[in-house]
Parts: sequence; C-alpha cells; structure tokens
Amino acid sequence: MSKIAVIGMGAMGSAVAEALMSSGAEISTTLEGRSSATRDRAAVAGIREEDLMSLVDADIILSIVPPSQALAVADKVATAVRSSKSSTTFVDCNAVSPQTMEKVSEVFKDTAATVLDACIIGGPPQAGKPGPRFYISGDARETVAVLTEFGLDARLLERDVGAASALKMCYAGINKGLIGLGTAMLLAAARNGADKALMAELSESQRQLVEKLGHGIPDMYPKAYRWVAEMNEIGAFLGADEPAVEIFAGMAGVFQQVADDQAGNNGLTAVLSGMLAQRPEGSLNRYDALSNGNFDEGSRGLEPVPSARESHDEVELEAELEEGLEDSFPASDPVSAIVTSIPGTTKR
Repeated sequence: MSKIAVIGMGAMGSAVAEALMSSGAEISTTLEGRSSATRDRAAVAGIREEDLMSLVDADIILSIVPPSQALAVADKVATAVRSSKSSTTFVDCNAVSPQTMEKVSEVFKDTAATVLDACIIGGPPQAGKPGPRFYISGDARETVAVLTEFGLDARLLERDVGAASALKMCYAGINKGLIGLGTAMLLAAARNGADKALMAELSESQRQLVEKLGHGIPDMYPKAYRWVAEMNEIGAFLGADEPAVEIFAGMAGVFQQVADDQAGNNGLTAVLSGMLAQRPEGSLNRYDALSNGNFDEGSRGLEPVPSARESHDEVELEAELEEGLEDSFPASDPVSAIVTSIPGTTKR
C-alpha cells in the first residue's frame, strides 16, 4: 500500500485525500496551526493526522494550499525532509507561476526528495462524477502511475518542472480572468444604470456567456481572497514587460474588492447576484431560434444567422465603444488598469 500525505485540508485537499483513501491509499495530513473548520473536514473524511516529521516518510506528498502559502509550506517540508533524510516525492499542486515553482524546487536542492510540479484543473472530486485533472511535469512517470492507480485523473506532462505551472497560469488566466472581467463590467453597469439593459442584451446575444457567469461569479465569492494571489502569480508569469500584466493586476484588485465585500456587508455580491438572477421578459433570445430553424446549416447548429440588427458597421461601433470605455471607470477602480492596458486605449 502506498502512503500518500496531503497537506491542505481545504475543499480540494480534503476531497482529494478522501478520494485517494476510498481507492485504498494510506492517507495522512498535518493540521498544525489549522482552523477548527479544517480539522473538522479532516475528521469527517477520516484522515489521520501526523506531525510533520512523521508525514515526510510518505511515498508522495501533495501540497494543495492557497498560492500565497505554497512556498512557506514547501520550506517547512524541506526542513523536515532534510532532518529525516527522507527520499519522498513532493508534488506542488498549487496555482503558482513557474518562477515560484523554481523557488519551491530550490528549497529542496540539498535533500534526497524529488520535486514535481502539478496543476489541478477542475473542481474537487465527487463520488460518481469525473474528478479534476492533475497535470504533472518533471520526472513524474512513476508518481502519475501511483496516483492513477488510486483513482485520480493524473496526466503526465513530459516537460521539466515548471511546465504544469505554466499550464495552470494560462488556463486560469483565461477561465478566472473571464470571471473577473464579467464581475467588473456587471458592477460598472450597475453603477451607471445600465444593469437591466446589459443583462437583456447578454441574454439575447451571449447566452453561453451568461450561463458561465451565472455559475462562475457566485462560485467565486468565497474563493476571491485566494484568487487575488493567483492573479498576482499570473502577472509574475507574464513578466513586467508584457502589457497584459496590467490586466491581471486589475483582476487582483477586482477580486480583492469582492473578498473585502465578503468580509463586510456583502453589498457588491448582492448587486452581482441580483443582476445574474435577472431574466428579461419579452425579449427573443437568438439561441431560441434553434427551435424555429433560424440557423445556418453549415455551422452545424452552433451559430445563429445574424439578424438585420447585427449587420451594421461593427468597426464603427467598436471605435465608439473604445472611445468611451475608460470614461466609465474612475481612476480608483481596479478595472481602470485593465482598460488602459488594452491595445487601442490610452491613459488620460
């Protein structure tokens, strides 16, 4: 039986530990300094607690913690590994940049441990449903085989340590970046009296986007504080000379606003939830045209035939939007950093 340690008993870590244990792996964790809620999650899952010196005797250690804690956790584990002369495999599964992953590897450099880089894409494992994907880079073939044996969807990236972190940064930049952009623009619409009109138009012309935001934004509320650090990691990954770095600095500010709101009176989240709950009356959703046959056969039913309303000069419209976009946001708004980093807009 393989002994696997999971550090981090949040929603993901505890669910991963439970999934591994249900497939026959021997699972342990360390709960030193953790909250009562974390201890309760571990107890409910039946996960054994060990001190760190005992924990590092595991065959594999999975670190699944908020990105802001990743390096500190690695440093503590490396210290224990150094003292015990353990030859464990430490897998950093956190949403960190390749640059941070390089620092994680560095703290283990004079130990017998193997360091691997992993990214998790997808939600916590649930019984009867497909679990998240674990992409693992480095000398990871054996570790991938063990985790697969115990029920995880582990996938080998035949690249050096850092490749999995790069994958996570790119995927999260698109996926969570879209949630941040949606959050910023919905709040801007509410501040400027355009909330109902925006939701009506999105529901008519961007139904899939509305559905994604409708699930993704409320799901983000309790995670916003963690996403701040993740946006900063994405910025570090892009590099200071890349114009898009300002986009993710702005996203970090958006998520910090939501995190502060969660710790306060929930005013912003109430506005967001209220907008997302709106279903405009009397407006024809273009995607409903599927039932009326108003779709182009050549697109296999994926795209609606453009309406006459959409056939106007879009170039002219985009120019008008670009000209007025910055004026919708005060300089103090985090999203102003996003707007001014978009090619074609200028800081005033």
